[in-house]
Amino acid sequence: MSGFWQGKQVLVTGHTGFKGAWLTLMLARLGAQLRGLALPAEDNSLFDKAGLADLIPGDICDLRNRDQLAEMFAGYRPDVVFHLAAQPLVRQSYVDPVETWDSNVTGTLNLLELLRDMAGSEVAPMTVVVATTDKVYAPVAGRHAFVETDRLGGHDPYSASKAATELLVASYRQSFLQDLDIRIVTARAGNVIGGGDWAEDRIIPDLVRAIVAEQPLHLRYPAAVRPWQHVLDPLAGYIRLAEVATMGSPDAVPPALNFGPDAQAEKSVADLIAHAKAAYPHADLTVTQDTSGTGHWVETGRLCLCSDAARRSLGWAPRWGFERSVAETMTWYAAVQSSADPREVTEAQIARFEAAA
Repeated sequence: MSGFWQGKQVLVTGHTGFKGAWLTLMLARLGAQLRGLALPAEDNSLFDKAGLADLIPGDICDLRNRDQLAEMFAGYRPDVVFHLAAQPLVRQSYVDPVETWDSNVTGTLNLLELLRDMAGSEVAPMTVVVATTDKVYAPVAGRHAFVETDRLGGHDPYSASKAATELLVASYRQSFLQDLDIRIVTARAGNVIGGGDWAEDRIIPDLVRAIVAEQPLHLRYPAAVRPWQHVLDPLAGYIRLAEVATMGSPDAVPPALNFGPDAQAEKSVADLIAHAKAAYPHADLTVTQDTSGTGHWVETGRLCLCSDAARRSLGWAPRWGFERSVAETMTWYAAVQSSADPREVTEAQIARFEAAA
């Protein structure tokens, strides 16, 4: 990590969420002057448990409220924006597709309009990193590793809304933002694991809840293969992406980049569970397959990314392999369940990650 961030004005949307909390700590360590924009933190969130409100003055606001955004951010102009705020759950997108589309597309649209207003007559450049997902790609059969030029699509409301977000960003880049010296790029990553994630219907939080409650863990798709990675790896990519996009020429980085693990980290859900159970001290866990309702939820059998473009343009590469990522994740949960301070545990993992550079 460079001294680029010292004193930089940085806006993080979704700072109260899982990824937002980890990113807040990373940027604070680098000396950034932070401001947040998000919905209130959820119960048991890493943001609250780690006491991060002292690091990032935050505005509690719904991105779908354009008038409130304009009022809150009058006179503010960041150097860098990380847009993480979203409805991030596939199954929730089936339950409430309107909320998903509204949050992911209308929320992003309102942010882009806010950025246009922020730029105004200012001549200093602004860099924006919009986090989407590895699920923006139209599904294909086989072992295909998606590259950034593959066709966008999505058969569930979450995936489709994120693909639409990519199109929205591209249209604003060409129509408005490049003329205002706002460099905007999208970052595609997914299937991250890490301490402090308590979301419903995510495999590691579900596993930890099952262990703590001494209840069985019900898997819907144990054979589904995903590119598992620790949350610190893609976030380090987002940070590096913002640096290069700001300091380099306008074409220094592609408009969209994948951030995925090495191929050895493409493991089935069953493999992930086996490693995670082994890494959690004295875990007593029964695993079953739950087929109730699975016919309604469409699930991609295999999903993997090619991150060669990020390696070439940013010099980025994942630092923690599959086993290290799982071990660090389960160490976090076990430590916090044993009453360790969540912030201290998180900062210690960030320090270990930085040392691996």
